[in-house]
Amino acid sequence: DGIGAHSLECVVQWAKKLGEVEIFAPKVEQSAKSHAIELYKPFEVKKVEREDGLLAYSVDSTPADCVRIAVLGMKRKYDLVISGINNGFNIGLDILYSGTVSAALEAVLLGMKSIALSAYPDTYDEAMAHMDRIYDYMQKRDLFSLNPSYNINIPAEGGEIRITRQGGMFYSDAFEKREGDYYIQVGDPVRNETLDLSVDTDAIWAGYTTISPLTEDRTDKEAFEKLMNR
Repeated sequence: DGIGAHSLECVVQWAKKLGEVEIFAPKVEQSAKSHAIELYKPFEVKKVEREDGLLAYSVDSTPADCVRIAVLGMKRKYDLVISGINNGFNIGLDILYSGTVSAALEAVLLGMKSIALSAYPDTYDEAMAHMDRIYDYMQKRDLFSLNPSYNINIPAEGGEIRITRQGGMFYSDAFEKREGDYYIQVGDPVRNETLDLSVDTDAIWAGYTTISPLTEDRTDKEAFEKLMNR
């Protein structure tokens, strides 16, 4: 949501509990940029002075590029990369469009552990108030020994924690025509008639905090095995 977003500051203040914090964040909001990176033109990476003295840079590019410039450009290395906290849930098929999730996966590609954080719109403070409990849950169960990256979605009320997998559609996407040749995308959340609490979209509707292991591998493993055995 940008270097000046309140949501980012909420994460920074919590992350201080874990150790030394450095900040690389987009100059402006970069919602739904997925895993895009800039290849064809230079982009600005400007140091931002903070009262608390933390190293911070404004990156005029995508969330994935924020990770790339920190690690590949400035030769930084981190024990944990925290992406977010996003204004709205990143669950189901929307994970494919998420810049927040893609930054977390970029960290994995560069050899680091990561978490992607998302919350119900405009409830950052409420969501981050649950992070001690969520992180303690992850540490006690040693989740990072099983997978390097997790997608976490936090409802305002927190709720119980569930391990989930990626679900299907969460928004009914559509387009509305505006004046002239312009269209704008619109949509509303949709709810499945069945309730499967192993799926992030259903678990969120039921009020749970969801933690889903992420992978950068887009291979359909079932189809791959069938094809190899033909």
